[in-house]
Amino acid sequence: MKFQIKHEIKGRIRIHVIQKRMTFAQADTLQYYLTGYDFIQNVKIQERTCDATIRFQGDREDVIHALRRFSYERIEVPEDFIKNSGREMNRFYWDKLMDQVILHYGTKIFLPMSVRAGIATVKSVKYIWEGLCTLVRGRIEVPVLDGTAVGVSVFRGDYATASSVMFLLGIGEILEEWTHKKSVGDLARSMSLNISKVWVLRDGREELKEVTSVQTGDQVVIHMGNVIPFDGDVVGGEAMVNQASLTGESNPVRKAEGGYAYAGTVVEEGEITIRAREVNGSSKYEKIMTMIEESEKLKSSLEGKAAHLADRLVPYTFAGTGLVWLLTRNATKALSVLMVDFSCALKLAMPLTVLSAIREASTYDITVKGGKFLEAMAEADTIVFDKTGTLTKAQPTVVDVISFNGQSSDELLRIAACLEEHFPHSMAKAVVNKAIERNLVHEELHSKVEYIVAHGIYSTLEGRKIIIGSHHFVFEDENAKVPEDKKQLFEELPEQYSHLYMAIDGLLAAVICIEDPLRKEAPEVIRRLKKYGISKVVMMTGDSDRIASTIADKVGVDEYYSEVLPEDKAKFVENEKNAGRKVIMIGDGINDSPALSEANVGIAISDGAEIAREIADVTISADDLYEIATLKQLSDAMVRRINTNYRLIVGINTGLIGLGIAGVFQPTMSALFHNTSTILISLKSMNNLLDQEPVLSLIHISEPTRP
Repeated sequence: MKFQIKHEIKGRIRIHVIQKRMTFAQADTLQYYLTGYDFIQNVKIQERTCDATIRFQGDREDVIHALRRFSYERIEVPEDFIKNSGREMNRFYWDKLMDQVILHYGTKIFLPMSVRAGIATVKSVKYIWEGLCTLVRGRIEVPVLDGTAVGVSVFRGDYATASSVMFLLGIGEILEEWTHKKSVGDLARSMSLNISKVWVLRDGREELKEVTSVQTGDQVVIHMGNVIPFDGDVVGGEAMVNQASLTGESNPVRKAEGGYAYAGTVVEEGEITIRAREVNGSSKYEKIMTMIEESEKLKSSLEGKAAHLADRLVPYTFAGTGLVWLLTRNATKALSVLMVDFSCALKLAMPLTVLSAIREASTYDITVKGGKFLEAMAEADTIVFDKTGTLTKAQPTVVDVISFNGQSSDELLRIAACLEEHFPHSMAKAVVNKAIERNLVHEELHSKVEYIVAHGIYSTLEGRKIIIGSHHFVFEDENAKVPEDKKQLFEELPEQYSHLYMAIDGLLAAVICIEDPLRKEAPEVIRRLKKYGISKVVMMTGDSDRIASTIADKVGVDEYYSEVLPEDKAKFVENEKNAGRKVIMIGDGINDSPALSEANVGIAISDGAEIAREIADVTISADDLYEIATLKQLSDAMVRRINTNYRLIVGINTGLIGLGIAGVFQPTMSALFHNTSTILISLKSMNNLLDQEPVLSLIHISEPTRP
């Protein structure tokens, strides 16, 4: 690719691509290509000017080399990446906004008053009609107020006021629609499926394949705890599927041969095989878009209060207008009240604050599924952490495999990996990764693998029963025994590691020692959460009391519970809620799902099980816990801004009404200041909550993130 360097400083370079014009698809292709490099932190591409601003780490020559190698023809971009990027939509609304401004002021400058009066009269029909329709339905709400203000101005021949009011109302409508669609689109993209590999059934055997290689008609096996990646017909197996993310159903739905499965739903129990119908990912994205736009449950109560309060205040505005006229018999003063109301700012600024907070959260790799959960986060006083994969690192590692039956550690690890690779758990991943590291390949010779949540797995291999899991599962539930000559070895197992036990035909065969290192930021994050108003921090884990107490002391939690089952976690959350506390639950595994559903805010660490991510209200993609503290800060800041907006709106508009009644402001001036203040408060509501630099959604043409 040919380009010119227009400007550069350390870590940032701005280039101009030498071509006549850049299409939206070309801009997205360049975006996709550049963000694929680890040393490139951020890319902003302006397709209209063919410019690109690149922020990077390391050597600038790496960036230059990457740009020189780029070619539109050589880059394969996923179809849904371009389709759902949002670039074209942002450009459409920016142009629409500019057209509105240019048309309004151009008309004012170049057209005579008689023509402007005719244009204002024609445009006023829309607002008057909307007001009449609302009135016919028996409602005195904002459209009635807007229609009355515009209609009275036209009737009095005050076309300048009518034109200004309609211009400002039109700007507000564009900003609201644009910001809403952009925020919903950003949210839907971040909620879209993030599945890289799936099990494909070929010639009667399961093969782990890249999701991009799956074709329509391929048979895909979905094991318990995994997200269904494609829409498709169920051709085998039986499972209970959680469809809450798409349908809102609270109970899992049975799926069996002959049924139909939807992308994005989760297999809670059992296992099914589907024949894929759609494999490009667009169906899931479109369903999420519909879900977000239609679901009232995602709105915060603060948004709802603002909308209802705005409508409830309209009759009082009319009453105030009538009262001023009765007392003063001055139509100009009465109109000054009519031109100023509290509803416009309330209805626009509050939702924009919430949507802006959701957008800002996404910049920290935090996906929030609705304003309701940000509000609950701000009110929360109790937080419950799962240990494994949450307070400890999401990638535990196998440090040793101790043999108890004479087989080599490699052979025992191979058997364990053969079974564990079917299930999405951090300890299972540790076993599989260690086998890969040692180049231990295996044939799928075992029978169907059964998974028992929070306990372990079992199967048969060459006629021998194999079980893998916790101490409780292997020795108490399954009654496995330690070989007589290995009891001393068993007593001397290293205590600093977590232990995964594997028994064959009722005898302990191996103990897999797994290092579960504490996240170094965990103690500081908990300290910050307490500083931000969390009064009770709890850790719950299925691990032994010995390991749990060590971690609890290091991180500084107020309470900890060891050797708990999934239902224990959910019950604890329920009890806390019944005691009047607002609870946040943070986890990453299948066994955390019930508690995530029960909590006021369920937060999933994205490297964990798909079911946890799907059920959770918030997903954190970043690989550190600081984002939890960031989310708490963001939520608190959102509530503070909403309260500040209430005070500003009431103060400014009360002042304008008073000045209008006193005769200081004419109706035109009152309308101008009212609508200007509404837009300024709305613009302020779209600024970032956590930094000083304003990031206005209406003028910032955001770049799509790479899936």
